Amino acid sequence: MEVWALIMFAVLFLALLVGFPVAFTLGAVALGFGSVFLGLDFFNLLPLRIWGIMTNFTLLAVPLFVFMGVILEKSGIAEQLLETMGRLFGRIRGGLAISVVAVGALLAATTGVVGASVVTMAVIALPAMLKHGYAPTLASGTIAASGTLGQIIPPSIILILLGDVIGVPVGQLFIAAAVPGLMLVCAYMVYIGFIAWRHPELAPAIQSQLDDKHLGLQVLKSLLPPLALVLAVLGSIFFGIASPTESAAVGALGAMILAVLHGRLNLANLQDALQQTTRLTSMVFLILIGATAFGLVFVGMGGDNLIFDIFNTLPGGKWTFLIVSMLLIFILGFFLDFIEICFIVVPIIAPVAIHMGLDPLWFALLIALNLQTSFLTPPFGFSLFYLKASAPTLELSTIYRGIVPFIIIQVIVLALLISFPDIALWLPSLME
Repeated sequence: MEVWALIMFAVLFLALLVGFPVAFTLGAVALGFGSVFLGLDFFNLLPLRIWGIMTNFTLLAVPLFVFMGVILEKSGIAEQLLETMGRLFGRIRGGLAISVVAVGALLAATTGVVGASVVTMAVIALPAMLKHGYAPTLASGTIAASGTLGQIIPPSIILILLGDVIGVPVGQLFIAAAVPGLMLVCAYMVYIGFIAWRHPELAPAIQSQLDDKHLGLQVLKSLLPPLALVLAVLGSIFFGIASPTESAAVGALGAMILAVLHGRLNLANLQDALQQTTRLTSMVFLILIGATAFGLVFVGMGGDNLIFDIFNTLPGGKWTFLIVSMLLIFILGFFLDFIEICFIVVPIIAPVAIHMGLDPLWFALLIALNLQTSFLTPPFGFSLFYLKASAPTLELSTIYRGIVPFIIIQVIVLALLISFPDIALWLPSLME
């Protein structure tokens, strides 16, 4: 029966590659294999699992953070940030690209919505970068990579989901992700600065931006609102004032206030934001329910024991398991969405990691950083699709060449995090 559990996993993977809907495929495969090998009475446990999902207070943060991100997308803050930061850094080589990374980090800490970040920066920053002589590969790679920072910089939806799946406090996961997120931002900027120094023609400076007398005031006006929101959301978690779910409610309210101050909160925008939030939240929870059914059957058929036996027999112990699991998630990221990997693969390998003595907080963070690459790896990297849709004049081959260095940077940061766990764990330990 354990072998049939692996066959069930293979059938699911093939069905997803064919293009069947994820949530319904998970449920259908689980129902089919479970009925044959375990009997229909086995599914009496499923309603209790689903009830546990629907009453999970931590998962309530998902729609709240999504709503916050969509409202901020419509508030015009991103456009103002891009324009101001571009003028601030434009005087140095590679300054426009560096400003895109800085804005991407700020958007990640406020919105966390990858699609919105990539589209906004592609529409506003990409034409300016190409106009001033930036190489299309560098411009497209910078925008696509900066837009994915919302996957690792809190508040991140994937961190909330991973915290729930692995059983790690989301607040600690947010704190642990802060340092690796900043490392990634700095690594992007260093790479851009190196390219601009080595090949000035690929990322020229914009000398015409030097004579703006009111630039300092405009920088303050652009930076203070999102920074205040970041402090309200993340600061309340870091200092133990509020739980992640309560801070998500603070963020949603703060986003609406900022939208009002920018004159962008009208009935049409509010209705559109609520619809987008409902669609995305419904998709996440439907996949989670389907994954719960699949996981229930997989464990019932003994698949978890088989997985543990396979990894336990590999030479090298927990380090071999860690390398193999990270490599598996990286490869699956070429073909599957991060939510699918989070709900299908992670529940299978997480118990093995905990049993082998790996720190679950550290392991969850490694998975989150690894899943970030799934937005950039072809053929199904969503950031690439968002960028191509927003900039149809760019060739897909140009986008692919542009993101390769940034994928390598992410893998290097992941390797550093594996080699030196204290990079991620020192801040949560300091908080304790």
